[in-house]
Order: sequence, then C-alpha cells, then structure tokens
Amino acid sequence: MEENVFEAIAKKYDSTERIELANIISHKVREELVQAKDKTLIDYGSGTGLIGLQIASSVKTALFVDSSKNMVEIINNKIAANKLQNTLTFVADFTKETLDIKADIILVSLVLLHIPDTKNILEKFYETLHTDGKLIIIDFDKNPNVYHPKVHSGFATDELEELLTSVGFKSTSIQPFHHGEKIFMKQDATLFIAVSKK
Repeated sequence: MEENVFEAIAKKYDSTERIELANIISHKVREELVQAKDKTLIDYGSGTGLIGLQIASSVKTALFVDSSKNMVEIINNKIAANKLQNTLTFVADFTKETLDIKADIILVSLVLLHIPDTKNILEKFYETLHTDGKLIIIDFDKNPNVYHPKVHSGFATDELEELLTSVGFKSTSIQPFHHGEKIFMKQDATLFIAVSKK
C-alpha cells in the first residue's frame, strides 16, 4: 500500500462523498454483526474510522489497524472525542508484518483493491482469525472502465471466491448491495459484500 499517499490525504480524507458511502457500507456491515456483542473485530485498513467507528458498538472490542500513522491519529482523536471504551488502534501493514492478535471478525472495506498480492493478504487474514471466524470484504465489482497502475480494477466475484477457498475458507457468500455514480475512480460502480467463514 502506498503509505505516503494516505499519510498525505489523511487530514482531507473525510469528504462528503466518502462519508455518504461509509454510511451505506456501515449499514450493510451492521447486518452481519447482529450476534457479535461478545466478538472481537479488526477493521483492517480502517482509514479515519468512517465505517469502523459506526459499528464499534455492535462488538465487544473493535481494533483499528492502518498502515498510515496520520489516519490512526485521526481515529484516536475521534475515539477520545466520543469517549469510546471498547476500541484499540494499531499502526501496522499486514503485507509486511502481522500483529500478535487474534479476532473473531475481520472487516476489509475498500482496502483489497489497494493491495497488489490479494492471495497473500487473504492468507494473513485467515491466520489472524479464530476458528469459525468471519472475514467481511466490501469492495467493487470488476470494472473495465477503471485503470490505475496501483489499484485493482475491482474483483470478479467468482475469482475472489476461488481465491478465498484456496487459502482455506470453508464457505463464502457474495452479494452486490449498492450501485453508485462515480464512486470508483470517477466511474459508476457496484459494491459487493463477501462473507467468508474460517
């Protein structure tokens, strides 16, 4: 992940468009957390916490992990301002290291597209989850109109499902849940949610 890019945009990250999209995503993720009050969740690539902070009350402990110190600093300020008790933050990049922590749920929202080696990061998530843990991926459907040398142009859901199975996940369900105008590199795009069980 290009840390310097995210370090540079951290302070301007919470745009109206990003907040609107985060609200749609948070609403969808909350449906997966109905029985998660005793669970530990990692929001990986948490950014400024636009999604994770909205769902923190649905779990016992929410761990925010991002490779950008500036992003994590913004989350820490939000946690302090909202007096949240059940949260922890970490600056870490799972493509280079893993933390000595385990979780019941890992949320990866609009992060996978920034990671060049998809299989490697999915293996790291698999290792980090407890048995019967759940990986929740939110990302864009493959989009032929998107090209960027450092970003995947979305994901073909059948290929993603195959990849998740190959790293050990027992089952995966994938469904589209939102189509928006100019939400992916200024292109119209569809968001999907993929839920995989370890």
